[in-house]
Amino acid sequence: MQRSVYGEDHEEFRETARAFVERTLLPGYERFATEREIPRDAWHAAGKADLLGLEIAERFGGSAPEDYRFNAVLQEELGRASMAFHSCFQMHFDVAVPYLSIYGTEDQKERWLPGAANGDIVSTIAMTEPSGGSDLASLRTSAVRRGGRWVLNGSKTFITNGYTADLVIVAARTSPEKRAKGISLFALETGTPGFERGRKLDKVGQPEANTAELFFNDVELGDEHIIGELDRGFIQMMEQLPQERIGAAVGNLAQAWSVLEETLVYVKERQAFGQPIGSFQHNKFMLADMVTKMEVTQAFVDACVDAHARGELSAVDAAKAKYVSADVQNEIIDNCVQLFGGYGYMKEYRVAQAWLDARVTRIWGGTNEIMKEIIGRDLGL
Repeated sequence: MQRSVYGEDHEEFRETARAFVERTLLPGYERFATEREIPRDAWHAAGKADLLGLEIAERFGGSAPEDYRFNAVLQEELGRASMAFHSCFQMHFDVAVPYLSIYGTEDQKERWLPGAANGDIVSTIAMTEPSGGSDLASLRTSAVRRGGRWVLNGSKTFITNGYTADLVIVAARTSPEKRAKGISLFALETGTPGFERGRKLDKVGQPEANTAELFFNDVELGDEHIIGELDRGFIQMMEQLPQERIGAAVGNLAQAWSVLEETLVYVKERQAFGQPIGSFQHNKFMLADMVTKMEVTQAFVDACVDAHARGELSAVDAAKAKYVSADVQNEIIDNCVQLFGGYGYMKEYRVAQAWLDARVTRIWGGTNEIMKEIIGRDLGL
């Protein structure tokens, strides 16, 4: 089915995004995977191509088209190449940076946004804790007022870009008695005394994405490091999570489409019993089912992208897009592995790595079970 969410300007931007991926990211994939991080020169190349400033005003070095569909186009091109490319860059330009652009003071914007736009500063947000998972309201990291300063203590885990980020937005409890209404967000720069990173976590998939534990031991911060209003961090996160979730949905489907397209080529070329394996009725019906599910899911996600571009995407619809896209993505790629047969289990084939990379999409950004809880509550249940 012909998609209608994008216009001519978006498709022109797609060419820029695709050229960046093909020239800068794909040739270095094996090195990135071995080193378990995307190097700084790739971030600078993204900044030079004006890909990091989609949520940054022009006066701070960004492009700020104020049209989320450009964000979605970039995420599609990143996702088609690698879920890790998508997750690392999305975390920076589409998830963390908006907290500064929307809630930051003018001084904070002048201090950090130019670097975020040109690749000098890589950012992330640190929400998840070892004992908390999807339960953001129960986080234990605290910031206590002492002598006119805030003293931050606690830890975070599974933080994308955590090992290399120059700027970390940390969610911390500032008023314990208020529970969810007593959380604030702090901007923490690398090199701040008391801030330590753990090892690069050894994940099942997405090896080229650096993911790390973060530790805060009596880290002193001033009021100038608070992003937005004191004790409104939870509300700010709830306001921004729909964008993170629709971005995840965009990347999920982009990766699945890419693998499915490769599989369609394979089943037409691979011979068994004297004929292409795609011509067998079971495989033909499986592929027909897969393409139909992908197109139906894509139509819903496109509608959500369009709604978000108009400022009308609800948290419930974002949850639907996030969970259904992750489920469909994992089903499609698992079926593709089956169609590749034994070769699908070999990591030299892209489908195998995609299978490993995709599994986490049903967990991060709020588990699919949490997404269903959000949807269920909206039904009055």
